[in-house]
Amino acid sequence: MTASLENTEATMSEEQTDAEKGIISIQDFSFFYNKTAQALFDINLEIPANQITSFIGPSGCGKSTLLRSINRMNDLIHDVRHEGDIQITGNSIFHRLIDVISLRKRVGMVFQKSNPFPKSIYENVIFGLRVAGIRDRKVLDETVERSLRSAALWTEVKDRLHASALGLSGGQMQRLCIARAIASKPQIILMDEPCSALDPVATGKIEELTRELKKEYTIIIVTHSMQQASRISDRTAFFYLGKVVEYDDTQTIFSNPANSQTEDYITGRFG
Repeated sequence: MTASLENTEATMSEEQTDAEKGIISIQDFSFFYNKTAQALFDINLEIPANQITSFIGPSGCGKSTLLRSINRMNDLIHDVRHEGDIQITGNSIFHRLIDVISLRKRVGMVFQKSNPFPKSIYENVIFGLRVAGIRDRKVLDETVERSLRSAALWTEVKDRLHASALGLSGGQMQRLCIARAIASKPQIILMDEPCSALDPVATGKIEELTRELKKEYTIIIVTHSMQQASRISDRTAFFYLGKVVEYDDTQTIFSNPANSQTEDYITGRFG
């Protein structure tokens, strides 16, 4: 029998609930493609609750691989393996009793390219609830309004909820995908370069929305934009060649980095 992550929390120790451990604890985590090609090397990070944490670094340094490990999206790739552990509120996401579907409801994901389904705006938002077998119209209606309001999209689409989501602008589509991610009331939201395909105006709306969402959610964002990381994140981790070179408060990372490699990257000397 499988169990949700929530159901295993009764065994948490006081030490594990200490806020300093972070809601997400990544411990000596390494990841391999094709069993031998190593993408991540002994990652150790404590991600705090209700903050925005940015992963920065050049392409191919392992940022997205780690992000997708947190909700086990990498399980969908053939012939991969990991070492070490990732814990959420003190419980391993790799425990044999963990229900991966339940985990992914708790850890929502927003991808680089907006991916609305070829359905109405309404049906996009409640897709996860439909899959879970929820049919109560009142519950569905309330979820749609709550999620679209949280994604700062309600006023723009409330009069066309049953129109195709594919008729939205790029920025609106990405906010719809955020609404879809939060419809199932996750605790954590993972964002993989959510603004890379958007214009500056749409990017600004997503960034403003992200700052608002951290009041209710813990957010991790992968970004190639140093400006974006410095604007919206509370903490920043700099990755290089599959390793975390430096992890600190964002202000410290950008104003007084401890590692010369970090300074070289954020000042544009490489990457």
